[in-house]
Amino acid sequence: MTVPVIELREGELPAVSVGGDIAIIAITKHGVELARRMKGLFPNTDMYCMSKFARGDEEQRGIQLFSGSVRMLFPALFPAYKGLVIIISLGAVVRMIAPLLQDKKTDPGIVVVDDTGEHVISVLSGHLGGANELTREVAAAIGARAVITTASDVQKTIAVDLFGRRFGWTWESDAKLTPVSASVVNEERVAVVQESGEPSWWPADRPLPANIGLYPSIAEALEASPDAALIVTHRLLEDAEQAILDNGVLYRPRSIVLGVGCNRGTAAEEIEAVISETLAELRFSIRSVKAVCSIDLKQDEAGLLEVTSRHGWDFVCYSAEELNGCKLEEPSETVYKFTGAYGVSEPAAKLYSGAEKLVVTKKKSGNVTLSVGLMTYQGSSAERRE
Repeated sequence: MTVPVIELREGELPAVSVGGDIAIIAITKHGVELARRMKGLFPNTDMYCMSKFARGDEEQRGIQLFSGSVRMLFPALFPAYKGLVIIISLGAVVRMIAPLLQDKKTDPGIVVVDDTGEHVISVLSGHLGGANELTREVAAAIGARAVITTASDVQKTIAVDLFGRRFGWTWESDAKLTPVSASVVNEERVAVVQESGEPSWWPADRPLPANIGLYPSIAEALEASPDAALIVTHRLLEDAEQAILDNGVLYRPRSIVLGVGCNRGTAAEEIEAVISETLAELRFSIRSVKAVCSIDLKQDEAGLLEVTSRHGWDFVCYSAEELNGCKLEEPSETVYKFTGAYGVSEPAAKLYSGAEKLVVTKKKSGNVTLSVGLMTYQGSSAERRE
């Protein structure tokens, strides 16, 4: 069967069939050969090439054909893919995509490969868009040289805009990303304070750069008067600590675990109100919540499902047997009578977080019982530096 050809016309947005996260685009004979090779190496990719290079196996291989100027293809590809691997000259690519550029947080990662596959170049959205990582992967797969010019990558130091991203950390504000990044790559004194979150954010096989200092508290970091700071915490900062953010970025790790028990039919609004109120009392950020945990009897509880879905939190349920295997500070015969477990919120939070001691053991409010714990991890960044 002949694959339909996408006819590219000025002023019309072409209809593309998206099946993967990455698109490979080629317009020359040698480029198409290289693109076919890449598609075979990276299954989760779509390929687009000019119809004059069709071979008849495009449908079988999932290759889309187009005719007309490739420039008119990019408006459809930009919002549809996380990354574009373009086998066209760098200058031509820059001119074609320039009108489409919006923001580094939304633009796809753009990678350019020369026609003979000797160089793979990270062009756009190197960090947030993943172009640098994609460049390395493509270069390694086809035996090419990866060309990456991002200062933090070249200097093998902390990438401020990606710090903790693989763990799900988010920054509170991006206002200071650029100046703090400048401090890092210019080898100015940068303080890192980590109060929670995964400790393995720096590769274990090499030491931290000499200009990066680890401090046990914000107070001690402030006393050292660094040029910039990276703060990783689930806490809301106190007024006296805010000065660290004059040239600092505040990261929210997903480190808070909520154990929740509730009466059947409890509304999502009541559950969320108890959570928000409790976190505010603790001065914890809701952006650092990782999971809500309960008993398997609640796995279809509408209110819990609505709250966790709304915030994108993990929802994990345990059996009564699993919950009873956890040491409790406040076991309840009443809870056992109705659920078969001596506790729900407390043991659920302990099981997920790995914490022996919770921040809030058990708080009863209306139809909701809430426990709060913090994720525990092995090792520390300070230990790895040594």
